[in-house]
Amino acid sequence: MIVVTAAGGRTGGAVVRALWAGGLRVRGLVGSSQPRPELTALSADVVAADLRDPSSVEPLLEGAEALYLIWPNFDPGETAGATALLAAARRAGVGRVVYHSVLRPQARSMPHHAAKDRVEEALDASGLRWRVLQPCAYAANLDGQLADVAATGVLRSPWGLEQAQSLVDLRDVAAAAVALLTEDGLDGGTFEAVGPEPLSAPRLAELLAEHLGRDVRAEDAAPAGPVPPREQYAAHCARLMFDHYRAHGFTGSPRVLEALLGRPARTYAEHLATLELPGATVELR
Repeated sequence: MIVVTAAGGRTGGAVVRALWAGGLRVRGLVGSSQPRPELTALSADVVAADLRDPSSVEPLLEGAEALYLIWPNFDPGETAGATALLAAARRAGVGRVVYHSVLRPQARSMPHHAAKDRVEEALDASGLRWRVLQPCAYAANLDGQLADVAATGVLRSPWGLEQAQSLVDLRDVAAAAVALLTEDGLDGGTFEAVGPEPLSAPRLAELLAEHLGRDVRAEDAAPAGPVPPREQYAAHCARLMFDHYRAHGFTGSPRVLEALLGRPARTYAEHLATLELPGATVELR
């Protein structure tokens, strides 16, 4: 059995689907007791669990071959909570832990990246067999804009018009997660999951124009006002993230991901091909 935390989220759900497609038994930990038909349809054992209470999670980890540890996004308690959960995993005898981190966690200008860097440090000292996956930003992050882009012909870019991102397809991230959860010879490795091309907002607008069959232009949507205070942690982190992207971009090499996959990484155009016109988002196929 493989345990996936935050299984009700976008990333966790994709990993559960990929494991199910490989015929693997999965226990998905979710944050509430609401029905999760999208997971139970995959024969997943769905259990509500509070990740911040490791004593209650520990019994759910007993007998697990592997744990895919995703912490909820933009959570100020990630470092302490994930570190405590690693200790619970060791006590439960989990055979292998794969931690879902982020590309360049050492970028201290982004607090939610730094939190993951500290968890990686704790993982190294945990006594567990471990691997780390470090994804770039997802191609799907722009899907919520597609209906507006189709209607207006404008792609709004909070990271400006000059710097690029190497957007990665979530299906590729999930496939890489399965490889790290199941394959031998990868312990102690840190693996980047990066899309195949650096994409500026104007280049994304060109690809969207091809997909939508209409002119699309990129527009700089610089965030207004001061950085929200740290007490508003999610807004604080999101603003600092886009400020970092505006200054430095968020790109990398796809070679590590492609080595894990044994094939080329999917392009942004291939991601768009999974979506229905005129830009409404559908489930990843």
